Amino acid sequence: MASYIAPSQIAERQLEYFADKRVLVIGEIEDSFPIELSRHCDKVTVFTSNYITYRSLQSSSKIRTLFGASLPDDIDADMILLYWPKAKAEAQMLLHMSLAALGKETEIVVVGENRSGVKSIEKMFASYGPINKYDSARRCSFYWGVCHETPEAFDLNSQFKTYDVELNGVEIKVKSLPGVFSHGEFDHGTQLLLNNLPELKGKVLDFGCGAGIIGAYMGIKNPDIKLNLCDINAFAIESSKQTLKANGLSGEVFASDVYSDTGKGYDFIVSNPPFHAGLDTSYSATETLLADAPNQLNNQGQLWIVANSFLKYPPIIEQHFGNCETVDKNRKFAIYHAAK
Repeated sequence: MASYIAPSQIAERQLEYFADKRVLVIGEIEDSFPIELSRHCDKVTVFTSNYITYRSLQSSSKIRTLFGASLPDDIDADMILLYWPKAKAEAQMLLHMSLAALGKETEIVVVGENRSGVKSIEKMFASYGPINKYDSARRCSFYWGVCHETPEAFDLNSQFKTYDVELNGVEIKVKSLPGVFSHGEFDHGTQLLLNNLPELKGKVLDFGCGAGIIGAYMGIKNPDIKLNLCDINAFAIESSKQTLKANGLSGEVFASDVYSDTGKGYDFIVSNPPFHAGLDTSYSATETLLADAPNQLNNQGQLWIVANSFLKYPPIIEQHFGNCETVDKNRKFAIYHAAK
């Protein structure tokens, strides 16, 4: 018996809603419930912006799994199952995107943890048609509704928030989509990291690139480097591509689950690593990032990261590099550096 996250468990209690339906599953999917769902409905298509979810589901022949920042035109579905994401603006974007693709009379089921603000769907869906809560369990809610109004066409470009940041005389135009780290703001940890970076050369990886601020700053300051940016989130990848473009920079931007798709031979790995998975805190990706970094770096290659000061990263870095220097710290953040 598979163990499912709470939103999937509540959906599983209500399988009759999905009978004979062609279901598009989108949002914060973190388990294999879509495969189970395919046994109870006509067809399941999963659309995820999370590369880890994509990699874990794509091998199943029972469902079609898509990864990206925008839905393809050929989605064959008459019902949406939306796993409520942690950012309300992202929920709004996914709702609009999926309804625009499927059109009028599409049924929708929304599941999510109450603490994630899933109740917002009541107001958010009001302009499309009726939606009501039909079940609640495990601190989660299950909503069902129908889209009676023709949705407006969806354009991903209209979802970008554009803002400028300035640091040490470097001006960066940032383009960011909802749900992406530092959406519409320049976070203090990133600023501290950039203030401490040395001159860079060779091949440089911005790991967990978010909206691409770190990558863009490094590219402007060091025009001769070969820039690589990676993230697990498709909206982050799209944001970083647009940020590089807005600043006249070129670089490779791609999806990677830690180092799954990165290649080797980096001279620098620079990161403000993520430690949130969904609503919960998770450090495993960062621990893998640190532990495997020496294998991805050239001889004399360097790791530069910023982290919340309370996180116990130095012992991990020390263990795998044999050295770890705290370059700078304030009350909240610390900058760690290690050389191979």
